[in-house]
Amino acid sequence: MPPKKGGLKRGSFVRVVREQLENSLEAKASDTRFPNYIFETRGEILETEGDYALIKFGIVPTPNIWLRLDQLEEF
Repeated sequence: MPPKKGGLKRGSFVRVVREQLENSLEAKASDTRFPNYIFETRGEILETEGDYALIKFGIVPTPNIWLRLDQLEEF
């Protein structure tokens, strides 16, 4: 399996890069009113699959989200 972007892997803490997410295929396929917490708070990578990562944000109940690794940066 090829190495992940920037060493991002299960357990890494990340946040979403707004510029990478806006106007992406993922943004066009869903509601583009993204909650601010995905850009401002720490999320944890729960799992990776290919170029995607499953992210859990916060300690309050929020849905986990699959995003491309290139849409994330270390927090």
